[in-house]
Amino acid sequence: MGIAIGIDVGISTTKIVGIKDGKVISPLRIKATDPVASLYGAFGKYLFDNGITLGDVEKVMLTGVGAAYFDTPVYGLPTDHADEFLCNGLGARFAANLQRMIVVSMGTGTSLVKCDGTGISHLGGIGIGGGTLTGLSRLLLKTDDVQQISQLAEQGDISHVNLLIGDISAKPLSGLPMNATASLFAAAHADSPREDIALGLICMVLQTVGSAAVLSSLNTGIRDFVLIGNLTLLPQCQQIYPIMEQLYNVKFIIPEYSEFCTAIGAALCYLGPQQSR
Repeated sequence: MGIAIGIDVGISTTKIVGIKDGKVISPLRIKATDPVASLYGAFGKYLFDNGITLGDVEKVMLTGVGAAYFDTPVYGLPTDHADEFLCNGLGARFAANLQRMIVVSMGTGTSLVKCDGTGISHLGGIGIGGGTLTGLSRLLLKTDDVQQISQLAEQGDISHVNLLIGDISAKPLSGLPMNATASLFAAAHADSPREDIALGLICMVLQTVGSAAVLSSLNTGIRDFVLIGNLTLLPQCQQIYPIMEQLYNVKFIIPEYSEFCTAIGAALCYLGPQQSR
């Protein structure tokens, strides 16, 4: 069997992976300004970097919002489209090696997909994600460089912008420790330092996404949440989600290849369930 190529053509990035014999081959991500140029550029670079010829590729599977731009074979290869939410579920299931979970795809916005055995269903989503972070940072910090925002945030103090339970209560409330967030940005000032604002923005996005995920699981009994997408690369995830785990008695999991899970799922749509662990 040849290599199955999965390509996730998104709003801000295009991601490409190959899968052969159940193993992921050197994922690649490039910034997407034009979907056609980014896809062909990513594909060409991917083949070159990995010494893969067109003859080695058995199938190309496209997904993501930018996939709609392509209705002809990529480089003349057999090409098909895959449902993005199905790809989220298959890719996360492969990467996390779980059968029952809610997949939280943190891209420009956030989508929520339930995996329950062999069933994969789209629960919904929220319009808060990486696009929210970059848009508000553009307004408040005069930059939309996520790496710069994250570096600023590492020097910030969240108690300077968020109102905590300890600020409004002399003792912990039922189920809420003193360091739990009472209100996002309620303690901010007109002259708050950029570092505090950056941390506040990241916390706002990550906490909102996490809370939405937990609410989506009500009455399902699911306690495992697999986080995928570009926002999982933020180092602040390693600080914020462990606190939310304790608060809600759940588990947030960031698997290997978390930012490439949708592209992995696209390849698995062709390879079939036997390849997806």
